[in-house]
Amino acid sequence: MSPLTRRAFVRSAALAAVAAQLPRSALAEAGPSASTVPLAPSARRPGPELRWLEAAVPAVQPGTTWGMPWPKGKYATGTTFALRDAAGAALPVQSWPLATWPDGSLKWTAHAVPTEVNPAGGELVPGMPAAPERPLTVRESPDAVDIDTGIIVVRVARAGRVLVPSVCRDGREMLRNGRLVLLRQGAAEGAAEPELQDGEIGSLTLEQAGPVRAVVRVEGRHASAGGGRAWLPFVVRLYFYAGGEGIRVLHTFTYDGDETVDFIRGLGLRFAVPLQGELHDRHVRFSGEDDGLFGEAVRTVTGLRRDPGAAVRAAQVAGEATPPVEEWDPRAGKRMAYVPAFGDWSLFQSTADGFEIRKRTTPGCSWLSAARGGRAGGLGYVGTPRGGVAFGVRNFWQSHPGELAIAGATGDAAEVTTWLWSPRAGAMDLRGYHDGTGLDTYAKQLEGLEITYEDYEPDFDRPEGVARTSELFVWALAATPSRARLAQLAGAVRTPPLLTTTPEYLQACEVFGRLWAPVDRSTPVRAAIEDRLDWSFRFYETQREQRRWYGFWNYGDVMHSYDADRHEWKYDVGGFAWDNSELSTDLWLWLYYLRTGRADVFRFAEAMTRHTGEVDVHHLGRFAPLGSRHNVLHWGCSAKQLRISTAVNRRYYYYLTGDERVGDLMREQVEAVRALAVIQANRKVAPDRVTQPDPNATEVYAGFGTDWGSAAGAWLTEWERTGDARVRDRLVAGMRTIAAQPRGFFTGGARLNLDSGTFALAADDRVSVSHLSAVFGLVEVCAELVQLLDEPAFRQAWLEYCEYYNAPGAEQAQHFGRALGGGGLPQGHARLTAYAACAMGDAALARRAWAEFFRGEGGEGRGGKPKLTTNRLSGPAVLRPVDEAAWVSTNGTAQWGLAAIQCLALVGAALPEEIP
Repeated sequence: MSPLTRRAFVRSAALAAVAAQLPRSALAEAGPSASTVPLAPSARRPGPELRWLEAAVPAVQPGTTWGMPWPKGKYATGTTFALRDAAGAALPVQSWPLATWPDGSLKWTAHAVPTEVNPAGGELVPGMPAAPERPLTVRESPDAVDIDTGIIVVRVARAGRVLVPSVCRDGREMLRNGRLVLLRQGAAEGAAEPELQDGEIGSLTLEQAGPVRAVVRVEGRHASAGGGRAWLPFVVRLYFYAGGEGIRVLHTFTYDGDETVDFIRGLGLRFAVPLQGELHDRHVRFSGEDDGLFGEAVRTVTGLRRDPGAAVRAAQVAGEATPPVEEWDPRAGKRMAYVPAFGDWSLFQSTADGFEIRKRTTPGCSWLSAARGGRAGGLGYVGTPRGGVAFGVRNFWQSHPGELAIAGATGDAAEVTTWLWSPRAGAMDLRGYHDGTGLDTYAKQLEGLEITYEDYEPDFDRPEGVARTSELFVWALAATPSRARLAQLAGAVRTPPLLTTTPEYLQACEVFGRLWAPVDRSTPVRAAIEDRLDWSFRFYETQREQRRWYGFWNYGDVMHSYDADRHEWKYDVGGFAWDNSELSTDLWLWLYYLRTGRADVFRFAEAMTRHTGEVDVHHLGRFAPLGSRHNVLHWGCSAKQLRISTAVNRRYYYYLTGDERVGDLMREQVEAVRALAVIQANRKVAPDRVTQPDPNATEVYAGFGTDWGSAAGAWLTEWERTGDARVRDRLVAGMRTIAAQPRGFFTGGARLNLDSGTFALAADDRVSVSHLSAVFGLVEVCAELVQLLDEPAFRQAWLEYCEYYNAPGAEQAQHFGRALGGGGLPQGHARLTAYAACAMGDAALARRAWAEFFRGEGGEGRGGKPKLTTNRLSGPAVLRPVDEAAWVSTNGTAQWGLAAIQCLALVGAALPEEIP
């Protein structure tokens, strides 16, 4: 019997006494080999209540999809679900599984409801779902797929350069020739002439086909009209809901060009809107800030020298049909042909702080500046009283430079382009930010790392395979909506409605492990910790706004470290700039959301998930599918790592929303560990562990922390999603062979068989410890593995790591034969101590966990009693007034937040009565 086993045995005899000091849930049954792992559900589970994330019933509900958790064993795979509203009435719903528990029961399901259905306050129950009032139907043909929502009929092509040939409503064509457009030029500066290219369809997949929701996935590449090179691959998903008059578009492109010659000048979605009727009955709308709306007609009847009449003016302003010209004042009516008609319109959001609306009569004539503002809502409209099209881009101003453009509104059809990158912004420049002079050897690169914290290597700072996903909306409307209705549509673009459930129910289901609990302010110390958690989130929310962490490639990320001398985050200093998920910023935000249920936290975490999963990861090319370490450029660091691309950071958003694109990103990581055969992040500092790059290698050296933890997260998720026994076997093989190492997790790493998932046994019992091993999702993954899989030796190895990483030197020496010398990040690792304390029922360990947590790492604000205040700076010391907390670092914030959340959940009952 090992020392750990003997210790656990002795402690088990004292569990009854310890139970009074630790959470009762710590002793609840959690599986055959984990009977004392914390936070098993209580006897009375909270119900699966549904609520809107933003609380209020949305003014526009264009159809929505959400994820729903279930306790282990509650519903068998194959269970059908019915939906009831708060009064018990049946509502239509479409359901499908997202994940299962090891026993095969449903763990997560996804559900979709039609347009304008409101299930808030209701619940999902086993049963046959009610049919939609207008069921969505799909008809497939060799050339296209036709989706009929009951309101609109949309044709999606299987081949060619027109993705959406037509959208019809009531038998009338509302939109045609929908296609992707790209402007490419060969130089960033000078007189480079942009070349127009179109997206060419390579394949179409019907992923869902109703009766509530349909999803069509289109993949392809961009190419010139004359053919030739096809590049810049795209994936576009089109979403449709029963009873809907709109389409949700999820647009992803991956950069595969040469950034020194392939400059993107414009990128967007273009379509034509047929127009009929008089020019004075054609209307243009753009959403501005908040509920603000710009609205004009192609040919105005207001403000003229001769008044056509109050009824005429009122109708045009309202977007309604004006009376027949014969009923106008003839002094105006007979002269309308002399009033200029404006065919081209544009709203250009150049920065996060400014947009301009302009218009012109025709190409070759000057543009007039019609209006200016700060932050546009991202919605546009063109049409007549007989109908038109509204179009929008989510996170429009946050993802600047974007543009909504309308051309030819005086003709038979207006051409609309939703520019995700506006041509007016100039070329998108993805080149490196410095030339790497003097950094031509590993030795020099390590010297550079010492001064700038940047792991530079020539040719590794390329944007090869980075991606960007944008969300767009298109509505085919029966008439020009009222201004109030358009403002509501703009609200749906900015904040698409999402259903969710309560933190209490999520926790009771145990779907994300047992490392968090809902907010509890029942004691002064608990309240103080909650105050700091809230303060930390609000600080970063404020910094994003004050420091303008916005832009096409940046929105969603935060900065890594602060320069107190310049009063500026280190945006230009090597590895101190963009955070790129360093030390699990994503996990901090998602666990904070789970326990609070706050919409503002969810939306912040959502933006980060979109960004870190796309921009910070190489999805094709030499580095795929690894992520890039923190840097001035999101892809600039030569350390390409699993810890950044890890599926662990994406699981929360995927399961809460059922988002297919994030599902793709997680599946991309299933074989990511194979990339270590070509690129290993430690090749400069541990050359003895690195072999020659070999894409056909069958084994690699992998660390048990950031490497295997990331691979295990991907395998766990894939196993949950598919039930694939082969993936489970790789996962279990890794667990068993880590446990079999001479020092378990403290062995540090070993050679990993890429096919079987088995680690070779280390040749000796040396101890290898890194402060980074457990802080990139390993804690979260191992907690779930212990919960889900009956592997006693692995559980023991993990508990050993949790107990001894932060242990006093004397205890480490007694256990290992020597003290470990301080692994670093002791406050962040207090949650490991807490896990061991709760799992083993050890009150002394619980007290030690809180001592480690409150001890902090020294310095103002980093210990147990931080000054949760900021210093307001203004005047010539800064460009604009900002709130500064120079002691804050993103690493520290993320690790403190995770430690606080997990210590509260695991050993909250042992929390001292006052902060030491």
